[in-house]
Amino acid sequence: MSGISGRKAPKRVLIVGAGIIGASIAHHLARRGAAVTLVDRAGPAAEASGRSFGWINASYGNPEPYFRLRFQSLLEHRRLDWETGGRLGVKWGGSLLWEPEAGDLSAYIAGHQAWSYGLRGIDREEFRALEPSVADPPAFAVFAELEGSLDAAHATRVLLASAERHGADLRYGCDVLGIRMLGGRTVGAETSRGPIEAACTVLAAGVATRSLAAPSGLDLPMTNLPGLLIRTRPVGPVLQRLVLSPACHVKQDPDGALVAGADFGGGGEVEDDEREGERLLGQVRALLPGVAGLALEEVLTGVRPMPADGFPAVGFAADGLYVAVLHSGVTLAPVVGRFAAAEILDGADIGLLAPYRPSRFAAG
Repeated sequence: MSGISGRKAPKRVLIVGAGIIGASIAHHLARRGAAVTLVDRAGPAAEASGRSFGWINASYGNPEPYFRLRFQSLLEHRRLDWETGGRLGVKWGGSLLWEPEAGDLSAYIAGHQAWSYGLRGIDREEFRALEPSVADPPAFAVFAELEGSLDAAHATRVLLASAERHGADLRYGCDVLGIRMLGGRTVGAETSRGPIEAACTVLAAGVATRSLAAPSGLDLPMTNLPGLLIRTRPVGPVLQRLVLSPACHVKQDPDGALVAGADFGGGGEVEDDEREGERLLGQVRALLPGVAGLALEEVLTGVRPMPADGFPAVGFAADGLYVAVLHSGVTLAPVVGRFAAAEILDGADIGLLAPYRPSRFAAG
């Protein structure tokens, strides 16, 4: 059995972090009757979740075990949308990806089809039928029919509102100064508003997770990645799907804004944010030349939390301390929230999470 065994089911849970992962865990725990307190030094989606491209997917070259976890979560987005009254704003329709040289894409498609994932190759004519606004469509592209997107900041607020309706206590502007330990067990946290006691403390604090977890004995190596996205002013309907071109990746949110990055994660660190934002806007204009009046609304920069080996760290790190830190929070939020609630409240040991326990770093 992976993780720490012999746990009793706690009812009072403290969650640190109001991003999409903390929000999903709060939603799932509160719906099951736990007494949830969620704290964040800023507010909902103030860090990485507010600067996310928002792609819901299970593709992009993942090894099979990680693909299985992501595919499960992709399917569970529909359940989570139903639980929140259809308010998440998920936009289905799939994604379109192509490269300057299409040589590796056929093998990429075949590998995912062997896992029963809905990828297929399409030609220029079908591409035009799917996304007529895209200029000069490629001769060959990958169509991932099951994928979608959402506005991660909006979805985070919806999940937090749901948790609050189910009794969660949400405290913003509340900075966690450190976790509290008693007899080797985590018993809550010291905050800028005083101590908070809890039977289980959940760290869903993104890039801050490593320092917060250190007193428990967990040294969680992180490779946090900078990213930059742009958001345009809303325009009329242009894109139904995510368009992942070699020059830039673009989607359209339900409010009409186009969101773009140099890649799906938003690209790397840049010296001049505004200049890079204008450059990306030029790439979007070249990709969608028929869209009149495209104007830059904002440039979004942030840091994406990433455990050092590139995979999630989810599970009990010590007695009374549960960790949930990962990239791909938008894709994995439904399944991490549901699985974390089962492990915290029921003492379950979810097999799909077995490769991603924080203890793998201690073992190394």
